[in-house]
Amino acid sequence: MSFNLNQQQILKTLEQNKKLSSKEIFEAVESEMSYATVKRVLKELVEQEYVSISGKGKATRYLLSPHFGILYPVDMNTYFQKEIDERGIYERFNFNLLEKLFPSLGLFTDKEIKKLFGLQETFKGKVANLDSVEYNTELERLAIDLSWKSSQIEGNTYSLLETEQLLKEKKTAAGKTKDEAIMLLNHKEAIDYIVDAKNYFEQLTVAKIEVLHSILVKELPIKRNLRKRKVGITGTNYSPLDNEFQIREALELSCKLINQRKNAFEKALLCLLLVSYIQPFNDGNKRTARILSNALLLHNEICPLSFRTVDSIEYKKAMLIFYEQNNISPMKQIFMDQFEFAVETYF
Repeated sequence: MSFNLNQQQILKTLEQNKKLSSKEIFEAVESEMSYATVKRVLKELVEQEYVSISGKGKATRYLLSPHFGILYPVDMNTYFQKEIDERGIYERFNFNLLEKLFPSLGLFTDKEIKKLFGLQETFKGKVANLDSVEYNTELERLAIDLSWKSSQIEGNTYSLLETEQLLKEKKTAAGKTKDEAIMLLNHKEAIDYIVDAKNYFEQLTVAKIEVLHSILVKELPIKRNLRKRKVGITGTNYSPLDNEFQIREALELSCKLINQRKNAFEKALLCLLLVSYIQPFNDGNKRTARILSNALLLHNEICPLSFRTVDSIEYKKAMLIFYEQNNISPMKQIFMDQFEFAVETYF
C-alpha cells in the first residue's frame, strides 16, 4: 500500500513533533483538510498501527507508533538510489524486534487478511475438485518451480526447463556445475520432506530448522549446524550476530514468536524474514527460510508459494530493506503477490 496525500501530511507533521493533539495537527498540516478529515485520517492511521494514542479525553495526544518504522511503505527504487555508505541503517541485529515490537504487532491489515483468506478459500475450492493423482501432479509442478526459483535467487544458472529435466529425469544440463545440480536436487528433497512430514512443523524448534538446513546443503561445500564465526552480506553494512550463543537465542526467540501466532500467514512471513535476518548458518539461510515458510503453510493446509514470478534482484532488495531498516513492507508485498500467483496458477 501507499499513503494518500492527507495521510502523508499528518505523518510528516508527527515526524517533526513528538506528541500532538488532533487540534494541533489540524493547525500544523500544510493543506486544506477540514478538522473532521484530520480526525478521520488519524483514526485510519491508528487502526493501521502507524500512529499511537497517548492519554484520554482532552489530554489525548497522537504520536508515531513504535511499529511505524516496521510497517510504512518503502519505495525501493528511491531507497537504493543511495549508495551503501549513504544509507542510514541498523548496522547490528535488533533483539527489540523479537522481544517487544513483533510480539505486539499484527503484520497484516484487516484488508490484507481478508484478501489472503479469500484467496485461501479459492485454493480450498480448487483442491476439493481434484483427486489425489491430480493434486500430487500439481504439487510436483509447484515443487519444481520452487526448486528452480529458490536456487536462482542464490545464483544458480539452471533454466526452468533444465531444472524440470534434472528433477524428473536426473538429466544434468551441459555447461553447469555439479554443485548447481546438487542444490536443485536438495531443494526437491527438502520440499518432499516438508510435504511428507507436514505435521512435524506444528511447533517450530531450532532443531527442526537445522534438520531442514542440513537437507538443503547436503553434499555441498557448506558447513552444517549453527554458525560460529562472523559472516558478511554483500550489498549492505548490516552485520548479523557473530556469537553462537546469541544466534541460538535469537532463533529460540523467533521460534517462540512464530509458535505463538494463530494466523498461519503471519507465521510464514515471520519465518521468511527472521531466519534470513539472523543468518544462523554459514550459507543457505534464505533457502532454508523459503522452504521453512512453506512448511508452515502446508501444515495449515494453505497453498504454498513457488516464488516463480518474483524478480531475484527485487527479492534481495526487499530483504536488504528488512536487514537495514527492519521494515517488512516490500517483503510482505512479495509474499502476498506470490501467494496470489500460486493460488491462481496451481491446482
